[in-house]
Amino acid sequence: MPELPEVETTRRGVEPYSRGSVVRQLVVREPRLRWPVPDDLAALLCGQTIVAVERRAKYLLFRTAAGSLIVHLGMSGSLRVASPTEAPGRHDHIDLLFEGGHCLRYNDPRRFGCFLWVEPGRQHPLLSNLGPEPLSAEFDGETLYRRSRGRGGPVKNFIMDGKVVVGVGNIYANEALFLSGIRPDRRAGRISHCRYQSLAENIKQVLTSAIEQGGTTLKDFVGGDGKPGYFARQLLVYGRAGQPCKSCGTALRELRLGQRSSVYCVACQR
Repeated sequence: MPELPEVETTRRGVEPYSRGSVVRQLVVREPRLRWPVPDDLAALLCGQTIVAVERRAKYLLFRTAAGSLIVHLGMSGSLRVASPTEAPGRHDHIDLLFEGGHCLRYNDPRRFGCFLWVEPGRQHPLLSNLGPEPLSAEFDGETLYRRSRGRGGPVKNFIMDGKVVVGVGNIYANEALFLSGIRPDRRAGRISHCRYQSLAENIKQVLTSAIEQGGTTLKDFVGGDGKPGYFARQLLVYGRAGQPCKSCGTALRELRLGQRSSVYCVACQR
């Protein structure tokens, strides 16, 4: 699944081709995504100028004076720059065409993403209860410590809760916990303030590094330029169960938390 670094990589890739451009046409070949593409989306969007391309959590927001197009990449989606003359593939469901010839093409084999609309001054329900952005000043160890008090669930599930902080997906939660020396199954409410300070810093570090590397390509994801990300080469624990820890050499172990794989080092994390 594309996580925050992959979505931010996509945003940076498509922004130069869309910001300041006028939408000429919206071609919807398959409207049956996670939520159906609104029937009036083309009428709302066409003729509008994209004034900004933003990201909130894992959502892309194409801002116009008339409202905002909300795009989510779902489980396996990608949004890339394509030639309008390039024949669409089987899973190329939507084209966003601009005056001047640029085209953004949405590909989604599982059809679990979305193309939605929100009017100016209103907040879409999908965005209304989200926590702070992990790379913002609003997010720090104090935030994690305060929100964790009284929580008995695993810390990994806690930092992946979008109401606590957005965009810390499975890959990056594994990596940040390893760098912080915290077992993924430790109770969130039992972790000290200073350890949460370290965890918050490492979440920022891991996400920043992943964005610089263009994300982590594990299966389906490519960025807005159609190229894969390279952060997978730097993974310390994720996907390495049974292999030696890169810090101490102990064989990494795997457990399941919230139906997701969690890999950790019994020697380095406690």
